[in-house]
Formats: sequence, structure tokens, C-alpha cells
Amino acid sequence: MTSNPLDTWHRIVVTQDPGGLRDLLADDVVFHSPIVHTPQRGKEIATRYLEAALHVFFNPTFHVVRKLFGETDAMLEFESEVDDVSINAVDIVKWNAAGQIVDFKVMVRPLKAIGVVQQRMTARLQARHLAPPEP
Repeated sequence: MTSNPLDTWHRIVVTQDPGGLRDLLADDVVFHSPIVHTPQRGKEIATRYLEAALHVFFNPTFHVVRKLFGETDAMLEFESEVDDVSINAVDIVKWNAAGQIVDFKVMVRPLKAIGVVQQRMTARLQARHLAPPEP
């Protein structure tokens, strides 16, 4: 595993291939979704949410606005358009010494974008037999 897991995350986003997610995420990773009230704990659930996010956010309109890096964490701001709604979002990522992500938080704005993201994420998760808990 690389010491900076964002290289791997970037490859997953660009190629739209979630195959590397299981190695990238720590077993006890915590995923904070903008559409679910409680943190989602564990590699299995975090993998499913991130796979769904790849299908919702990442399209030809997706672009990174800003990146901020620390030794074991980063913030990535991005914009995308889904269903004709402009989305501005931030990923806040923390990783361990082994280069595995231990905390992944997604924040989305504006309010209209949250509604679109919730609809699209819920549909994707239900199609994969994993409905999100009620917010």
C-alpha cells in the first residue's frame, strides 16, 4: 500500500474501477455520508457507499476544485452536475500509517444537491440490495 492513499483513490475515480477499494480501506473505516445521519462503520458498508458514489458523482462534469494535504489527511473539494443540479462537495479523508483510509467524510451543498444525491445514492444502493438507513 502506498503511504498516500489518495493516489489510489484518484486512480479508482479516473478509471471508474472500484476494484481497489477493499485494499484501500481499513477494516474499521468509518464513512460519513451526507444522506445518512449515523456514521457507517466497516469496510463492507463503506465500500458499497463509495462504489455508489462513483456512479452518482463522477461523470464528464466532475472536476476537482481544490486539494489540501496533511501528513495523514486531506480535503478534496469537487464539483459535478447530476440531473441538471450543480453540486459542490468536499471529501475529508484520513488514513493510517499503513496507507489505508480510516475515515471518509463527504459533505454536499447546496440543499437541492443533497436531495438529488440522496435520490441517486438510494436508487443505486437499493439496486445493489443495500438500502441506506433512514436519515
